Amino acid sequence: MADLITLEDPDDPRLHDYTGLTDVELRRTREPAEGLFIAEGEKVIRRAKDAGYRMRSMLLSAKWVDAMRDVIDELPAPVYAVSPKLAEQVTGYHVHRGALASMQRKPLPTAAEILRTARRVVVMESVNDHTNIGAIFRSAAALGMDAVLLSPDCADPLYRRSVKVSMGAVFSVPYARLDNWPKGLETVREAGFTLLALTPEEKARSLDEVAPHRMDRVALMLGAEGDGLSTRALAAADERVRIPMSHGVDSLNVGAAAAVAFYAVATGRPAL
Repeated sequence: MADLITLEDPDDPRLHDYTGLTDVELRRTREPAEGLFIAEGEKVIRRAKDAGYRMRSMLLSAKWVDAMRDVIDELPAPVYAVSPKLAEQVTGYHVHRGALASMQRKPLPTAAEILRTARRVVVMESVNDHTNIGAIFRSAAALGMDAVLLSPDCADPLYRRSVKVSMGAVFSVPYARLDNWPKGLETVREAGFTLLALTPEEKARSLDEVAPHRMDRVALMLGAEGDGLSTRALAAADERVRIPMSHGVDSLNVGAAAAVAFYAVATGRPAL
């Protein structure tokens, strides 16, 4: 059973995991180095726990103690009860959901391990916006993608914003990093995947024409918002594919485009 501890000092060292959550540069270097990530909100905390992540501690406002009582009683981790004002002093923002948990990261699998059993894979290049990362993971989970592969410069899927936007889907879709980019794409191809590069280029073939749902193993490549896939990544692909557009619209936000493409890849329905 966890200890319920009331804290009143924002400088208490026991709150170290939660300090400065709005400092993006600090947190995205510090969290991986210290082997932790922050789960925010009751649903996300429960999903992280159910996915097997070990809880280091919880930070709760008083009204959330009863709602999280079963978790508190089950886990041997300290639970810090604080006022909303103190939580804001520590974290740097108003914690609307009233519940935070510091969770221990797991070692990432290798790309080869993930590819062994997958058939539908997302490959992201330079997607460094945490909101987009979270949205893509949520769509990947909802629409039947088996795994996600990230280029070295993609944002951290376990950063608080990514986790929150994904509603915990980052815990249910396995992911790995391709450390050598874009050479690492050869690992994907050697595992039997056809590499499809999603691009708004007019010369690319439409998704419904390519019919990726009929392919045995498909890796759908997505680039960063605005820039899209790099020239090197496009050159490494087996085929360039696009979502047909109407009314003069030339492209979609990468999160929206990913959802449409995942649906076409998984079900074989026309992209539009």
